[in-house]
Amino acid sequence: MNIPDDGKMTRDDYNRFCASLPSTTHVVQWGGADVWKVGGKVFAIGGWDDGGRLFVTFKCSEVAFDILKEQPGLRPAPYLASRGMKWIQRRTGESMDDAALKDYLRESHRLIAVKLPKKIRSELGLNQS
Repeated sequence: MNIPDDGKMTRDDYNRFCASLPSTTHVVQWGGADVWKVGGKVFAIGGWDDGGRLFVTFKCSEVAFDILKEQPGLRPAPYLASRGMKWIQRRTGESMDDAALKDYLRESHRLIAVKLPKKIRSELGLNQS
């Protein structure tokens, strides 16, 4: 079965977007994945399948997780979701285009940043409550 991939985001697009978010850091780990963090905590993971297709994994709210996990091209993130964490992996752009993916990456960044200790948020210039 040939799965359509309407997600046009490239590795460079993904990395450029994540770098544009406030106070982020980048590491390559877990088998060559581009891992983005805020305050030392992961908010996005970009990896690839054997065909070189970009898979993007992000944290989301419980409500979003319950909706997204059932959508074509999306799935509960391997490893993370099996441990009760609300992380989704976009495998294709079938039901989430790049604009929506960017919105979810912004929200993932916010969800992680807001849980950082107040002192770290202040040091990073993340004055969220």
